[in-house]
Amino acid sequence: MVAEISQFWLHDWSPFLIRFPENPLGMDGIRFYGIAYLLGFIFTWYFLILCNKKGKIMLKAGDRSDLMTYVILGILIGGRTGYMLFYDINDFISNPLLIFRIDQGGMSSHGGIIGIFLSVLLYSKRRKERVSFLKLSDTLTVIAPLGIILGRFANFINGELWGKISTLPWAILFPQSPLIYSNSTGYFGIQPRHPSQLYAMGTEGLIPLIYLQYRFWFTRYTTGQLFGEFLVLYSTLRILNECFREPDASLILGLSRGQFYSIFILCFGIIYIRKIRTKLSYESHQAR
Repeated sequence: MVAEISQFWLHDWSPFLIRFPENPLGMDGIRFYGIAYLLGFIFTWYFLILCNKKGKIMLKAGDRSDLMTYVILGILIGGRTGYMLFYDINDFISNPLLIFRIDQGGMSSHGGIIGIFLSVLLYSKRRKERVSFLKLSDTLTVIAPLGIILGRFANFINGELWGKISTLPWAILFPQSPLIYSNSTGYFGIQPRHPSQLYAMGTEGLIPLIYLQYRFWFTRYTTGQLFGEFLVLYSTLRILNECFREPDASLILGLSRGQFYSIFILCFGIIYIRKIRTKLSYESHQAR
C-alpha cells in the first residue's frame, strides 16, 4: 500500500508567501489567502475604471472609492458572519467574539454573496440619483467569479476544503485530511482525495466568469438580470461540485451545507430574474 500511496502527489505547499519570525505582535506572515482577497479587490477596482471608460457605468473616482469600501466591508463582514452562522453556530453562541478572529480562518461564500448584496443595496440607496442598484449589481457580478477563482486557489494552496476519497490519477494526498483505515488494503493514514478546490475554480469560477463577461460585453440583457443569472449559475454548479467535496460540517437533510444553502440562492436567483422580467414587461405595457 505504501507504494500505491506514493503514486499520488503529496500536497506540501506552504500557506505563507512570506513567513515572519516570532514577534510581539503575533503576526506569523503573509498568507496567500489574504493575497487572494487583495487581488480580488484590486481587479474589481480596475474593472470599474474600465467599465467607466467604456460607458458601461459612470462613476466618479470618489464614488468608486466609496463603492469599494462598501464592497470590501460587505464581503468581509458577510463572509465571516455567514461562516459563523452557517457552519460554526455553536461556537458562535458560546463565544460571539469569535466573529472577529479572522486570523483563525473561516469565510463563507454564501455569506459573502449576501453581504455584498446588502452593502451594494445600501450604497445605491444613498446615491440613487447617481447610479441604480440594478446596474451596480450587474457590473460587480461579472467580475465576482474572478474573486471566486482566486479564493478557491488559495484554498488549494492552504490544503483545505479537500474532496472525497478518490483513486483517480489526479487525486491528491492532503496532510491535514483525516486518517482513515482502508479495508481493501489494510492501510491506515491519509487517503488520496479529489482536488475539489480546483474543480471549484473551474465550475464555480471560470465558467461563470466567461459566461458573464460575454453577456456583459457582447449581448443585450435586461438591466439587473445578470445578477440573477449569476446566482442561478453559481448555485447550480456549487451543488454539483459539492458531490466531490468532503463535507466540512454535519449534513442537513442528507445534503452538505454548501448544497443546502445553494438551494436558497438558486431559488432567490430564479425569483429575482422573474421579477426583473415582470417589471420590464409592465413598464413596456405602460409605455404603449
